[in-house]
Amino acid sequence: MKQHKQQEIFVIGSFMMDLVVRTPRVPENGETIIGLDFHRFPGGKGANQAVAASRLGGRVAMAGKLGEDGFGDAFLSVLKEESINSDYILRDKETKTGIGSVTLDESGNNRIVVVPGANMRYTLDDLQEIEEVIAQSGILMLQLEMDLDVMREAVNLGFKHSVPVLLNPAPAQKLPDEMLAKVSYLTPNETEAKILSGIDVVDVDTAKQAANLLLAKGVQNVVLTLGERGALVASEGGTEYVPGFSVQAVDTVAAGDAFNGALALAILRGKLLPEAARFANAVGALAVTKPGAIPSLPSRGEVDDFLLKH
Repeated sequence: MKQHKQQEIFVIGSFMMDLVVRTPRVPENGETIIGLDFHRFPGGKGANQAVAASRLGGRVAMAGKLGEDGFGDAFLSVLKEESINSDYILRDKETKTGIGSVTLDESGNNRIVVVPGANMRYTLDDLQEIEEVIAQSGILMLQLEMDLDVMREAVNLGFKHSVPVLLNPAPAQKLPDEMLAKVSYLTPNETEAKILSGIDVVDVDTAKQAANLLLAKGVQNVVLTLGERGALVASEGGTEYVPGFSVQAVDTVAAGDAFNGALALAILRGKLLPEAARFANAVGALAVTKPGAIPSLPSRGEVDDFLLKH
């Protein structure tokens, strides 16, 4: 008999400290210019999705790898503040915590260099150590900012223990059919859906075609996100378009992560997929109304108020 589930949502994922410099324009080669300001934002798809789900009231635990450095310490403080169980997070003495170096000009154009660091040092052996934790989870959330072999094995372990696997296939890359066939909920955006299905997603009709092709590969449920237009949900029972919410966007950086954290929690709470997608659309919409990744993620109260008005 399984033990009591310690966490409803178990996130295996990435940590990226975003180092953001705003500048009037991008400097030429060899040129030094005076910037406008500098900010440090904790992020990474795994961390963002874990915080999104926790702020909405989910019991969340996270696994991943940080460096033995100040950025690693900062992430552990964030997780503690957000009531996320960090018992399964490892530290690496030889590699630094992952960072994203972002240069933003006044027109909103950005140039980003990502150094994954300790994220890519999370190994298959590390994963085997938490198999029992996976087995006791309500849902397993994964993304692709870590070693792909590790993510494939995480999908296998979720499948082995009949734990629903929600895979956000980002950053976009092709995935083997045998991996997709073990995924309970696949949540690509238009770009990721095109890479996985070969179909250029430009509207709801092409989204349906891409989703049906992914179902044919064995995915149980596809929730294809369409930005401000909302989402398309598809399963054996058919497809349904779930419209988005119109808001004044300030910063779209963590909208997808907000959506995924919300979707996982809504599914766990027994909502049907279209209803879960509507809730996730609302959370994603609220996230784009504030700057930053983790700072933009809404609380349950904010989401409930928003849905009452819409």
